[in-house]
Amino acid sequence: MKDSNVIVEKSFKFAVRIVNLYKYLNEKKKEFVLSKQVLRSGTSVGANIEEAIGGRTRKDFISILSIAYKETRETKFWLKLLKECNYLDNKLFKSIYDDCEEISKILSSIIITSKARS
Repeated sequence: MKDSNVIVEKSFKFAVRIVNLYKYLNEKKKEFVLSKQVLRSGTSVGANIEEAIGGRTRKDFISILSIAYKETRETKFWLKLLKECNYLDNKLFKSIYDDCEEISKILSSIIITSKARS
């Protein structure tokens, strides 16, 4: 993968959104537990993508990218929980959840393609 690509850019922008969501939940909603969970999983997506790009082998790449994919699934769980507990309104939830879902689908596609080339 190149240094500048869609998944790297999208995952970084998503991480920024997650950090801002964390600040909002802490400052405005006074929510400190669930917000920390979504911060950890949401920001680790991009970090794992960056780590995967630096992997030594295709197997490393696929393995670490699979972790990033799992982190998107965990993030979606925390986002759904935050919405159901009324910490997120429908508009904010849909926007950030849809971003996470898009990243998840891109990662899935990259993993499937990379496994097929192995």
